[in-house]
Amino acid sequence: MTAKIMILGYGPVGQAIAAQLSGTGRGAVIAQRKQPAALPPGAEYRACDALDQASLTAALRGNDVLICSIGLAYDAGVWERDWPRLMANMLAACEAARARLVFVDDLYMHGPQRQAIDENSLLDAPGRKGKVRAAITRQWQANTAVKTAALRVTDFYGPGVTLSVLGEEVIGKLAAGGTARLGINADQPHAFAYVPDVAAAAILLADASDEAYGRAWLMPCAPARTPRAVIGMAASALGVKPRLQVLPGWLQKLVGLFVPFLREWTETSYQHDRPFQVDGSRFEQRFGFRPTPLEEGIPATAASFVKP
Repeated sequence: MTAKIMILGYGPVGQAIAAQLSGTGRGAVIAQRKQPAALPPGAEYRACDALDQASLTAALRGNDVLICSIGLAYDAGVWERDWPRLMANMLAACEAARARLVFVDDLYMHGPQRQAIDENSLLDAPGRKGKVRAAITRQWQANTAVKTAALRVTDFYGPGVTLSVLGEEVIGKLAAGGTARLGINADQPHAFAYVPDVAAAAILLADASDEAYGRAWLMPCAPARTPRAVIGMAASALGVKPRLQVLPGWLQKLVGLFVPFLREWTETSYQHDRPFQVDGSRFEQRFGFRPTPLEEGIPATAASFVKP
């Protein structure tokens, strides 16, 4: 099927979804509080407050699928307050519109792992934000009135992605001739997802038959590499030296006593201090999907940080 899609949230993933739909001649509704400065051809803006059920229900009317790519402030208190309400509103709006829900999720609901994360990994996160993600997972799983599919995505990167592990502070710094500043272990293999791939996977789910719903899918990504190796790829593409400064975990915890963001970040240190791998093979097999190799995605991302 070719679904009529509404995208809730217009960050990097939402923008990539809208651009890919536009590139194939399809339109989309972009829903958020503030109108974006620019939209691709065929996209339509609808003002929407996702924390207001009536507003979200009105915006979704006439669409077949709601793709949620919204992000909330990186604060456990905000997540505990707003994510359950947001999920309840999305489910209510989808039920009213007879629409399906594609939820672009993260991996915070999983605790420390000794093997690659897959769809059967436990929802056993020990931290506050992880517990929120586990709770809202159970929230949509318990709802039998709305067909929901979650796309669980590891740390992502790509053109235009500034606020990420490989974003402005890493590849952006290299592109400016400076030193990359990394907040995770540089020498442990870590899986990264390419944002254009995430967008393509979300669209595949939106257009899929109902049998793809009622479950979570792991986003396929290139084989895990160490951040040091990935930064080397970016530096090579930019023609610069791979200068790297790593903020060690113990120092992050110390500084986190005074810097709220770092305090929140260190809650999931177990995702960064050991190998962190993702098994997206089920999605690959179901949809014939092949993730973009880092050897292609990293140079494209590096080029996007070069100032004209």
